[in-house]
Amino acid sequence: MTSRIKPYEGIIRFVVAMLAANYFWKFTVIGDEHGHDAVTWFTLDLTWYFDRLADHIAGVVYTMLQWFDSNITLTNGNRIRFLDTGVGVSVVWGCTGIKQAFIWLIIMLAARGKWLRKLAYIPVGWIFAYTFNIFRIFMVSLLTRNHPEWFEVLHTYIFKYLFYGFFFLLWLYYDTYLSTSGRSKERTATGQEPSQSQVRVNQESNQSRASVEPKSSKS
Repeated sequence: MTSRIKPYEGIIRFVVAMLAANYFWKFTVIGDEHGHDAVTWFTLDLTWYFDRLADHIAGVVYTMLQWFDSNITLTNGNRIRFLDTGVGVSVVWGCTGIKQAFIWLIIMLAARGKWLRKLAYIPVGWIFAYTFNIFRIFMVSLLTRNHPEWFEVLHTYIFKYLFYGFFFLLWLYYDTYLSTSGRSKERTATGQEPSQSQVRVNQESNQSRASVEPKSSKS
């Protein structure tokens, strides 16, 4: 059974870590998704930090939207509103991308490979989470300007699963090319790691060749 699961160890680690991190966040980080209440982690109040990051992200998205439409406004409550259509999008603490950054952290801590490689790759996911989160809010705002009925589909489904889909691709690159600390050198032509018996056979074969070659050179 273990040999059958071994080829899927990486993907199992990814899925379990992602689900565990998601539910841990869900049950320990408490706050109104609409930004009306304080945000706490256990008893630690994180409201100020989330609010400042939400202010920053709203400002960046607002600036980007002005490239396409200058007829918009940004209120103190981080609500970006198109004046011509009256449609607006609010950037609250749940839109900061911190949850996704936390999930990526847990995914990488649970991944295979040397710790230094994992720690070095974690910021790559954080940079992606920050960049894609701004792009996500920008696109949701722009696409719902004339179609506010699209908001639920875009926000809750399409961009949410794109987020995790890109996380999977980032992890897949790491697991395929960066996590192999010596395992790739021992893999067979089929791409699978050799068993202990195969390793012993290869070692014995190499030793027998070494003992035979000197004798053949004397004849």
